[in-house]
Amino acid sequence: MKKLSTTFFLASAVCLAIALIAGFVAGLPATGPFLILMFLCLAIGMNQEEKLKGYSFTMVIFMAVTAAMFYPSLFTAVGTFQTKTLIVPILMVIMFGMGTSMSFKDFMGVILMPKGVIIGLLCQFTIMPFLGYGLAKLSGFPPEIAAGIILIGCAPSGLASNVMNYIAGANLPLSVTITMVATLVAPVMTPIMMKLLADQLVDVSFWAMLLDIMKIVFIPTIAGLIFNHFFHGKFKWLDKSLPIASMAGIGAVITIITALGRDSLLSIGITLVLLVIVHNTFGYLLGYWTSRLAGMDEQSCRTIAIEVGMQNGGLASGIAVGMGKVATMGLAPAVFGPFMNISGSILATWWRGRPVAGAETVK
Repeated sequence: MKKLSTTFFLASAVCLAIALIAGFVAGLPATGPFLILMFLCLAIGMNQEEKLKGYSFTMVIFMAVTAAMFYPSLFTAVGTFQTKTLIVPILMVIMFGMGTSMSFKDFMGVILMPKGVIIGLLCQFTIMPFLGYGLAKLSGFPPEIAAGIILIGCAPSGLASNVMNYIAGANLPLSVTITMVATLVAPVMTPIMMKLLADQLVDVSFWAMLLDIMKIVFIPTIAGLIFNHFFHGKFKWLDKSLPIASMAGIGAVITIITALGRDSLLSIGITLVLLVIVHNTFGYLLGYWTSRLAGMDEQSCRTIAIEVGMQNGGLASGIAVGMGKVATMGLAPAVFGPFMNISGSILATWWRGRPVAGAETVK
């Protein structure tokens, strides 16, 4: 395995070198195929290394995004079929999969750890929305693109935060409970925060957004929860395939949005990436220190930090689709998703190496 991973890492370095030479000789468009191959080789190489395995999916996302930036027409339409119509159905499948990972017993978490859940929810629906609002105001972006920064801030946390909390050795029951409750209240809280913070940038219809989120999140999640209750363990092939389908779905959504918003990304890409880095990083920091000030234990502070910093980019993308603004409002969520997976993996790995002595689940 070690030899195989080294081979692919060397191949990725060769692809990068060829891309640089091709760019110098023939211009930027000539670098596309080699950059795509570079990320593919990195993904395969990382997948062979236990410590780097968690980053392989991110490399696949980078490969897909690179392909979408160089060859957008391949991902925006197939004949007369517009690929953006796939975004909402894909998200519904992902949320159904999230529902199947829950059980009615998980709701006991709200009773067993009310303080942690309440603080987590308050941080989730205040820190990130208001950070997004401030960054949108500072960005100088066109209104619809700026509204996308607020939109990703108003989304709840997603399954990725649970994975990162598991890696970090944080308070996983608290993480799952916060994600579950935030997802279930999102149909009301996300439209409220968007109406409050983004209505001056784009026309925000509370009821239309509520119905969209009910369709994308609430109904599929509840359906998955009911399915898990009655059929848990009876369809093992489904248990194995849903996580893979979810990852593929997330990659497809990000790729389609990148292709649709390619021209805008070329003009504002670097600035948007910098704003996303600030948004994500301060989400972790403020989530952590707010929890500390509220008297939470170290393990739960780490949990809430990850829950706050990592948003459900897929849901934000689905809302942008529902508003007919996926190529503008959908850009910030499309950039935020891959970056938060990188930063979340780094933070989780760092915390895993610094375990909390005698850590206990929050009371």
